[in-house]
Amino acid sequence: MSTTHEDIATAPQGVITAGSLRDLIDAHLYMPFPFRSNQHAADAAAGVEAWLRSWGLTDDPAVAAMIIATRPAELAAYSSPSVDPGILQIIANQIAYQFIFDDRAEEVGRRWPGRLLPMLSESVEILRDGRPPGTALGAALADLHRQVRERCTPDQAARWAWNSREYVHGLLYEAVAQADSVPLEAGQCTSIRSLTAGIEPFYPLYEAAQPRELTAQDLHHPVVRRLTRLSVDASVWTADLFSAVKEQRAGGVINLALAQQRLHRCPLPTALMKAIRLINSTISEFEALHKTIQPELSPAGVGYLDGMVGWIRGCYFWSRTVPRYADTAEVSAVR
Repeated sequence: MSTTHEDIATAPQGVITAGSLRDLIDAHLYMPFPFRSNQHAADAAAGVEAWLRSWGLTDDPAVAAMIIATRPAELAAYSSPSVDPGILQIIANQIAYQFIFDDRAEEVGRRWPGRLLPMLSESVEILRDGRPPGTALGAALADLHRQVRERCTPDQAARWAWNSREYVHGLLYEAVAQADSVPLEAGQCTSIRSLTAGIEPFYPLYEAAQPRELTAQDLHHPVVRRLTRLSVDASVWTADLFSAVKEQRAGGVINLALAQQRLHRCPLPTALMKAIRLINSTISEFEALHKTIQPELSPAGVGYLDGMVGWIRGCYFWSRTVPRYADTAEVSAVR
């Protein structure tokens, strides 16, 4: 596995050396997990390009440009440095699909609200009932579901489908929140964000990546369940720091930093600092619980938790350099 990256590995963690929001985040965010990347990243990137093209998802130039700016295979490689090429490809395909689906759902929800429910319902029916798809996005989801079933046990695939349906439901909640004129409460924002993050659907793939199945004791241990919640929150909230400028300019509301800005009626840099403190405490709790529970778990359980660590680290190192969030490095951190 690659363990170095010239730009990423030297991210400052102490004193701010420049005045951008990215510098502010780098200086204050607690990130104890060092950079790693999967050695099969290039192959995964080529595979994503071919898979999206095969389902016609990048026929639209705007979607193709979004994928170039988003680098889904890079996020897959950073978050999943030790999985085999087959699992990595499914993860990369799924990340690409979710970015396309998420952006499309947001556009439809804002411009043609009446069309959003059929779009989301198609996904639920594919995942829950195995219904034949009627759209290109639906066909891609059905194929992704097939890939998961071929690699996972039936129980793992069922957990993947359940978590994926929860992600779809989250997009509906987000659309309602976007359309409501009443300011969204911070707690409601984080609750919706945990669903729209779309991270939990990947965790059954980390089960499948282990040489042995997780025991029920490992999978349902209360501490492991708490670690799942902490890892999802830490991962997506970290991405929220870097996406706040983009979301603010687009009129988005489901973002931890923007929720802090609404709650405290403060400038964005101040809101980022408040969000960072929440993330740091979340990562610290994850670290402490991870250390406590590790001796009690089977080797497969330990490997499963490594997948959770991977998303925390991966979202940070991907977010800080991905072109999708480039505005963060261009906006001043001066309050």
